[in-house]
Amino acid sequence: MDAAEFRKRGKEMVDYVADYLEKIEKRQVFPDVEPGYLRPLIADCAPQDPESFEDVFKDIEKIIMPGVTHWHSPYFFAYFPAASSFPALLADMLCGGIGCVGFSWASSPACTELETVMLDWLGKMVNLPEEFLAGKDGQGGGVIQGSASEATLIALLAARTKTIRRVQSEQPELTEAEIMGRLVAYASDQAHSSVERAALIGAVKIKNVPSDDTFSVCGSALKKVLDEDKAAGLIPFFFCATLGTTPCCSFDKLLELGPICNKENIWMHIDAAYAGSAFICPEFRHLLNGVEFADSFNFNPHKWLLVNFDCSAMWVKKRSDLIGAFKLEPLYLQHHHQEGSSLWLQHWQIPLGRRFRSLKLWFVLRMYGVKGLQEHIRKHVRLSHQFEHLVLQDERFEICAEVVLGLVCFRLKGSNELNEALLQSINDAKKIHLVPCHLREKFVLRFAICSRTVESTHVKFAWQHISQLATDLLKTWEQNHHQQ
Repeated sequence: MDAAEFRKRGKEMVDYVADYLEKIEKRQVFPDVEPGYLRPLIADCAPQDPESFEDVFKDIEKIIMPGVTHWHSPYFFAYFPAASSFPALLADMLCGGIGCVGFSWASSPACTELETVMLDWLGKMVNLPEEFLAGKDGQGGGVIQGSASEATLIALLAARTKTIRRVQSEQPELTEAEIMGRLVAYASDQAHSSVERAALIGAVKIKNVPSDDTFSVCGSALKKVLDEDKAAGLIPFFFCATLGTTPCCSFDKLLELGPICNKENIWMHIDAAYAGSAFICPEFRHLLNGVEFADSFNFNPHKWLLVNFDCSAMWVKKRSDLIGAFKLEPLYLQHHHQEGSSLWLQHWQIPLGRRFRSLKLWFVLRMYGVKGLQEHIRKHVRLSHQFEHLVLQDERFEICAEVVLGLVCFRLKGSNELNEALLQSINDAKKIHLVPCHLREKFVLRFAICSRTVESTHVKFAWQHISQLATDLLKTWEQNHHQQ
């Protein structure tokens, strides 16, 4: 394919993507395929001779689309939103076109510098304390990671290095291995599984701190666990606070937890993967109060800020903590502009190479403006309260957790088996898509407002559909139980 054909095919692909997104609600939200559906549809080996674009293109609808879960459908209410917008798609095209691998300043100056400035823009939008911004000569700063899981891992590894060095300076007789064996990380019993995975990769113990009846961790619960562990000779070094937990969007109490972590020399990382985008709205910014006590903070613009995956924003108060843990500089990566190397983002992440992801932020922040993004968040929150209101009008159902942002946790009053059967009938019908969670011993359905194009009509349709399936289910359920 030469440049002339690329122009032609590029326009065709843009048309295809625009049609796909414009008409997405006509497609069944969840595919009708079984595991292994794809292999028999394609050749065993790559072709020896080139094939035409037409041949490849017609296989998109034939082979790929039948196996796609349509995350951007207005009937998709599962997990959390995956952001998408046309400006971000265009920026991703430019990123691929430039095709740089921006590990250091010299490997593509614009790639490093735009990212640093965009993370300052975003930090100011959520009103982060000044220490987290790079500015002209700040000690902190932001970086784009691939996911919140990576951000948590990076924070945990930096905290581990920092603590080992501190303990070695206080007790030089201890070996690194002895210190490692005593390190403990902490997170809520509601925290995402990726926090436990970070501890697994970091080869340290992790303990769950019990959450209260609002599914939040409070200061006294953390203090109790810390006191027990310190008495047993362990070294607490890392706490991951969650703002907007995956099961029910609950918020750990930063204002109680932060001072404890600071006093005990524990690195506090904040995972606000989903909820963080809402902090650009003044009415939700109070949910981030206490961030001033944190060492690192992370949220995903690729969830709720109209920037396509992947774009996970992470800030640290002291970038020297990250660089201290990860900096290695072979000669082939060095450059005469070495003095700015604390902003060389290769030292802030696990891979060396990095894509020009800040272009997506730059396009979206400029073309929506803060006001446009605030309106997007507010619309989703209005729709979740609309769904909550519909649930509350039906005495057969109950709401299981406070609705703060765009997630509603609900269930039929009754057994877990009944609710499992309801979810099964919803997902078997494939008109809408939901996933469940467990809140303590209860099996709960999660209804997350996801699509950029979802409207009140889609929410009403979803509720009518759920309500009808519940009616049908309860009839057969009662009959079966009477027969028994």
